[in-house]
Amino acid sequence: MAQYSPSNEDMNRSEEKSSPVELNGNVEISYPISKFRQALPQFCAVSAKNLIMITFGSTLGFSTILIPELKREDSEIPVTREELTWISSLNLFLVPIGCFVSGPVSQFLGRKRTMMLITIPFVIAWIVFHYATNAGMLFIALAITGLTGGLLEAPVMTYVAEVTQPHLRGMLSATSSMSIILGIFTQMVGGKFTNWRTVALINLTYPLVCFFALCMVPESPYWLAAKGRLKEAEDALSWLRGWVGPGQVTSEFQTICQEIHKPADSRHNVWKDFRKKTFYAPFILVTWSFFIGSFGGSITLQTFAVVIFEQLNAPIEQYTAAVILGLAQLIGTLICVFAIHFTGKRKLNFLSIAGTALCFCLAAVYGYLNDSRVVDAHNYTWIPTTLMIGSAFLSHVGIRLLPWILAGEVFPVKVRSSATGAAGSIGYIFNSIANKVFLYMVDGMSLPGTFFFYGMINIAGGVLLYFTLPETEGRTLKEIEDHYAGVQSLKNKPKKEDLPMKEKWAATNPAVIYDDTESKM
Repeated sequence: MAQYSPSNEDMNRSEEKSSPVELNGNVEISYPISKFRQALPQFCAVSAKNLIMITFGSTLGFSTILIPELKREDSEIPVTREELTWISSLNLFLVPIGCFVSGPVSQFLGRKRTMMLITIPFVIAWIVFHYATNAGMLFIALAITGLTGGLLEAPVMTYVAEVTQPHLRGMLSATSSMSIILGIFTQMVGGKFTNWRTVALINLTYPLVCFFALCMVPESPYWLAAKGRLKEAEDALSWLRGWVGPGQVTSEFQTICQEIHKPADSRHNVWKDFRKKTFYAPFILVTWSFFIGSFGGSITLQTFAVVIFEQLNAPIEQYTAAVILGLAQLIGTLICVFAIHFTGKRKLNFLSIAGTALCFCLAAVYGYLNDSRVVDAHNYTWIPTTLMIGSAFLSHVGIRLLPWILAGEVFPVKVRSSATGAAGSIGYIFNSIANKVFLYMVDGMSLPGTFFFYGMINIAGGVLLYFTLPETEGRTLKEIEDHYAGVQSLKNKPKKEDLPMKEKWAATNPAVIYDDTESKM
């Protein structure tokens, strides 16, 4: 009997019926599924999560429209200068406290359920804001939003990492920062058209819509598998990979089961990793980047935008100027997300820092000339307004997002989540301190003097980053770790012909988060 040998036509027909599908770094033969169909459910799941990031962003931006109303002589709620400084910083100061319990809560309840429950305190906070009659009620609402924002730390980032494929993970992770900036922007727009109590009522819709959106997406398959709920984990993975059958996610599901059963490092080994240069050198870099982003003026400009434009006698209405500033931040963030892959981190961030420093220094020079009556302020009020909007745009093109981007890639895998959570907490503390002292700085050294201080911080920060910031764009996590171990030096982006090899390596080495404390912003 003659042995059958498949013809080229048969082989081509077979390839049409089945194609390799990349599933979290694994390749298996299955029925053809378009890349769009694979990506769509992951986009839906991350979008549902992003609604709560918009909610968190709205709590950060709410102070921008609340503070100028409280500063008025006929304010509905009379406050002192000290109370005003706490209103600008209390929520940021409490975020790290929420971060400490975020990981254990997320691990016990699950990523999805934790995010759903977190919408409840956000709703309570907005109700308290709406009916507030004294500073104490405002403090309670701010404390709730700060602690709740910290609780988001673990479930948000772990959910994205555990439901997405490697080639989509970076882009979808970046949408968290964009969602927070969008939430801040909505507050500036709301403050332009209505009063802060009405804005608080409108903000109720974000957590409510988020709750129902999260009901429609699955739980993390990693968490379900870790809890022994294997059938639910397989169903969740099938949903996330294009609403396919269990047979088409077999390989990835087996990988997940193997990953969650890996033995954990001993406590001794973990602490040993924290004493290595591969941890403390990048930790200093990320912390310094947070310091520049906080004390370089961008965070206080965002929080006190209306107050600053009022003092600068902006040629347009102050709330309109704040809306334009918020739009500039959003556009800058979008440019950063899309441009960083082409320019690399070093070039983009040095452009960002230099531009931000120049804007603040020129605004300081203008302020001194105006105070000395050298220039006619009525004819040139557009100059400082333009410089402030320009600094908001340029800071969000690079330095405001740099520490959050670096934090996810410069730490060794064994300490990455814990180190990122610690660095992120320090970043929030820096932000709260910068907001807390702003009004006192203006009282003590004038607004031009404060701008000059911000300019100097950016200049000093840029000089130090020039000697310490590696070019991590296009590099594998192993190469970055080798850089801090002294094995190699990362000064430039890899050559274009090297990228396919690196992408292939990254696809077959998915990063799984174990200790649930990665930062989100």
